[in-house]
Amino acid sequence: MKMPELTPCERIDGGFQVKISMSFPLRWVNSYVLKGQDGFTIVDPGPRSTDTEEEWGHVFQELGMSFGDISDIVVTHHHPDHYGLAGWMQQQGQARVHMSARSHKEAMMMWGHPDSQADISMPMEQRLPSFFVHHGFPVDQVSALELHMQQAHLQVNPQPDITVIPAGEDARLEWGGRSWLPIETGGHAPGHVSLYEPNSGVILCGDAVLPRISPNISLLPGSDTQPLQSFLDGLQRLGELEVAWAYPGHRNPFGYFRERTQALMEHHEERLDKFHELIQPEGSTAYELCIAVFSDKLGIHQLRFAMSETLAHLVELERRGRASMRETNPIARFYPLRGK
Repeated sequence: MKMPELTPCERIDGGFQVKISMSFPLRWVNSYVLKGQDGFTIVDPGPRSTDTEEEWGHVFQELGMSFGDISDIVVTHHHPDHYGLAGWMQQQGQARVHMSARSHKEAMMMWGHPDSQADISMPMEQRLPSFFVHHGFPVDQVSALELHMQQAHLQVNPQPDITVIPAGEDARLEWGGRSWLPIETGGHAPGHVSLYEPNSGVILCGDAVLPRISPNISLLPGSDTQPLQSFLDGLQRLGELEVAWAYPGHRNPFGYFRERTQALMEHHEERLDKFHELIQPEGSTAYELCIAVFSDKLGIHQLRFAMSETLAHLVELERRGRASMRETNPIARFYPLRGK
């Protein structure tokens, strides 16, 4: 695998944007290396693989640093492309790993062990396929989905010991020579933390706001029951910040942060209207609506996220009184309602 080009972030003093490889279609995740008096802070180290471990080796050579120079690792959310290498890096140099309490709970639900406090009576690689089948997902694709979920575990182990990022408007965190305000939102991932510096207007926004694509919004069993509502509420809050420059988890830094939050809210309102229009009077399964909107040609990776996003929109339509779900054995169906 070719080493991604190291791209400096000129508007963060002593900081670097590092492109760490991940699977298609995103191709890379942005990690951020910030230099402070007590050492380096790494934000979102990326997914774990032999390739990404080697990539970080090249980065360390470029920056003249070692694992022992890393004082802190900050994880914006629990997804493997952001969280995966945190435990491995911690083992190499004993850095503190920081994430929100809710995000850690989600990590344990997805990737944890039976002795954790999360509700994982059934592993997610079994729980999610069963949930999908109840919503019309083809039984003949269940084994592929289970394998896909199992492979994700390889990207997140070992699990780190974490320090909880405090919540609240008064919280201030000193990393990389700057004082950050943690902004916790949901939707894309419960407990997602963006780091905002009010003095400069810089925000490290992870996947809460992306410049070119819409972050995936997933309904998952045992997680947030209204993820799209959580995402829209988070966009409203983030859009009220005075942001001069945003450093996202994917694609390039951008300066039109408030406009982008508005565009994402409008996108999901349009998507809600589309799903509402497609629900048949005799009832539609989530899978039928998923392939109607996202295509029936998706690989299992993209189909998983399309299915979860479809369900997130359907439960939001239900919350707004525009659809109803009826449990039929064994398949659930959605029906259109006229309410707005």
